[in-house]
Amino acid sequence: MIAKTLSRLGIEVWKDIPEYEGLYQVSNLGNVRSLKYNKVKLMKTPLDNYGRAVTSLRLNNKTKTYRTYILVAKAFLKHKPCGMNIVVDHINNNFLNNKLYNLQLITQRENASKDKKGGTSKYTGVSWHKTRGKWISNIRIDGKIKYLGYFTDELEAAQAYQNELNKIKL
Repeated sequence: MIAKTLSRLGIEVWKDIPEYEGLYQVSNLGNVRSLKYNKVKLMKTPLDNYGRAVTSLRLNNKTKTYRTYILVAKAFLKHKPCGMNIVVDHINNNFLNNKLYNLQLITQRENASKDKKGGTSKYTGVSWHKTRGKWISNIRIDGKIKYLGYFTDELEAAQAYQNELNKIKL
């Protein structure tokens, strides 16, 4: 994608924000501008309570606030917010970096397990069972935990999780 490469080089490309065509645009560098009243104006993107840059857009006397990375994804990645099925991920986990090259669309499950921190294992779905002295693997499907087994090898337990995950992927 050319716009993604240009964002790495710091070259700014602007696109209309879907549903706000002719009124607002977002760039591959994560900037937002207003085109209202035949005057181009760079908009402020303050941080919300979660430390994410936001922008307020107005249409038909209604104001709606969006996280800036969502606007970038809608314009450049053709993202259509769909609850929590497909989400916008910051590849480097820096939520202030809303440049196109740092954004990707992935499933919520992939997003939740891509950067696991803490716990007894470096793998998602795997933990150390102290009493048994083995690795245990589980996966949550539709709110229910499915036991995948005990393993002497951490990587083997992780593979059991990945195998089960591949079965349930769409």
